[in-house]
Amino acid sequence: MSHINFNCFECNAEFSVEKKHAGTEISCDECSFRQIVPEETIEQIEQKEDDEAINKIILTTAPTLEGYQITETLEVITAECAFGMNIIMDVFASFTDFFGGRSNSTQRILRDARKKCLYELKREAATLGADAVIAVDLDYSEFSGKGKSMLFLVTSGTAVKVRNLEP
Repeated sequence: MSHINFNCFECNAEFSVEKKHAGTEISCDECSFRQIVPEETIEQIEQKEDDEAINKIILTTAPTLEGYQITETLEVITAECAFGMNIIMDVFASFTDFFGGRSNSTQRILRDARKKCLYELKREAATLGADAVIAVDLDYSEFSGKGKSMLFLVTSGTAVKVRNLEP
């Protein structure tokens, strides 16, 4: 059973709690204060651990990773994101198309889609125990019809385990 470090609500002493105790009453070893281990605390801690693992994943469009040796190729992974571009943005984008210039709203959607999709790719890699994703490719498409417009982004790459070559 896995444990988490937990701080007492009364004296702030740190002690270890099994995750299975979420939602149950426990007593602090230091001050004997009885408290219920909130489930959201454990969920927040698990989310933080997940985020730390995800943020450590290295992404590159290159087929290799400088300074690292690929020790194991896991599998090809993908992440897909679809974003709606509402009618107002479509109207402003059509003015920009006609008069020229940059469409900030479209650029913002593209940037958000890219960030979200790359994060999802890292999450997928983390579930496999990968250290990096190489040969990352981003493919954008637009689907429109019946007055609706959607931006679709697919990212793909190869999840790998690596070893740092530098001491």
